Amino acid sequence: MEGSNGNKINETDSIGFQLLRGSRTGPRRGLYQTPHGSFQTPCFAPVGTLASVKGLLPTQVRETGAELILANTYHLALRPGEGIIQEAGGLHSFMDWEGPILTDSGGFQVFSLEGLRRVDDSGVYFAGSQSGKALFLDPRETLRIQRDLGSDIAMVLDECPPAGAPRKQVLEATRRTILWAKQAAEEHQKMGGASRGQAVFGIVQGGIFTDLRKECAEQITQLPFDGLAIGGVSVGEPKPEMYRVVQATTPYLPEEKIRYLMGIGDPDDLFQAVLKGIDMFDCVSPTRHGRNNLLYVPEGRLKIRNAIYKKDFRPIQEGCPCPACQRYTRAYLRHLALAKEILGGILQSLHNLTFLETLMQNLRMKIEEGQQAEALEEWFGETYPGWAHRV
Repeated sequence: MEGSNGNKINETDSIGFQLLRGSRTGPRRGLYQTPHGSFQTPCFAPVGTLASVKGLLPTQVRETGAELILANTYHLALRPGEGIIQEAGGLHSFMDWEGPILTDSGGFQVFSLEGLRRVDDSGVYFAGSQSGKALFLDPRETLRIQRDLGSDIAMVLDECPPAGAPRKQVLEATRRTILWAKQAAEEHQKMGGASRGQAVFGIVQGGIFTDLRKECAEQITQLPFDGLAIGGVSVGEPKPEMYRVVQATTPYLPEEKIRYLMGIGDPDDLFQAVLKGIDMFDCVSPTRHGRNNLLYVPEGRLKIRNAIYKKDFRPIQEGCPCPACQRYTRAYLRHLALAKEILGGILQSLHNLTFLETLMQNLRMKIEEGQQAEALEEWFGETYPGWAHRV
């Protein structure tokens, strides 16, 4: 593999991010090294919230092309608890995943559990959820829990405001996110920084307000984080607004650090964000859609329960290497969906993950060949016509 200067890159040279091609803005090609191996960028990380990518064995997830997965600090702290996972040897051993793992901080639950939490500058108080256990998270405790979970990449605690929130609310959430980031950076350094085997990423908030995004990015990038994320997108805002926010934020992120757009999983969103300089993504959508009989195909979304597939003996997608496409027909998958057989959700989840991982592999190849945004847009329109102009 070659870097942007033409030099060969050794995957074991260092811990952290290597930018192989590209710069501050526009499509980028990179490699991130962790204690549990490396992952190539741009990449998509399947979500295993409770230390499980729903319905799938780790070997099956790996076979889709995934190199990195995500788990959730809030949910694992509640059940089974970080102490049990630490005693089991950490997340990798507990769930039998040999590759890199990123843990979210619980910041998204500040958004998604709005009626079950209280937020102030000290942290977040979550009322008892389905586990019956209340939980308090602050910037330092969040990192300590993630240290015990043993993930390769930990996220800072942030406040994610909902779409459509008034400027005053977003301003307060941005101020608090910066405050918490400073506390988290201090705690990360006290614990030994990335040299202890765990990277910590900061998060940029600011809603749809580009001036707040700029201010937050400038503050967060001054702190000694190992990577940077854009949070607070795909929370209900229109797609063009999300693209505008990403394009307005990336110029303020350092070229040499990895960029992570949180919670994004539709093919068109991944493509548009890669064009704007994003390196990594995660989302529950491919497996959630798979369990709900919605499939990604180059022509758009395929609803397998529809009657038109009753006698359709073609695969979901010609040429797709996933088990669903290699072994089964649309007619069979429709039968499984109508019969509510678990196998249908498993096969469809594998297809959707394979679709996204193949998209990422193809983008990496095109960027490595030196193709710029205009050429990539033409390629995407020809290869994925159903997704090329979705807004």
